[in-house]
Amino acid sequence: MGAANKKQELRLKRKARIRKKIAGTPERPRLSIFRSARHIYAQLIDDTKGVTFVTASSNEPDVKNNTELSGKNKSEVAVFVGKLIAGRAKDKGISSVVFDRGGFVYHGRVKAVSDGAREGGLNF
Repeated sequence: MGAANKKQELRLKRKARIRKKIAGTPERPRLSIFRSARHIYAQLIDDTKGVTFVTASSNEPDVKNNTELSGKNKSEVAVFVGKLIAGRAKDKGISSVVFDRGGFVYHGRVKAVSDGAREGGLNF
């Protein structure tokens, strides 16, 4: 087993531990974060029905074609993604969420998304 597989295996164990404790509801959906080497993804999920309300990522055209973000680092783009998902959540009438870091350390881009979402008006 390579080091990368071991690292991912440990992250998935952390993710499972976290998911045992938290769940999204229609009133307070789960803000789930996934971080890849290049992009960051966020979605609001109702776990009772298994429905995704809102998504935002650094891989979508709204973010990729934004001239303000050209030349920015990944953490600054993550803050924008957080603000984007907060704005989309407000449009759907969602103001309070449960934060799910997805097994990732609450640092760097994961923290940047949460900071952006809080700046955008989400409560968690």
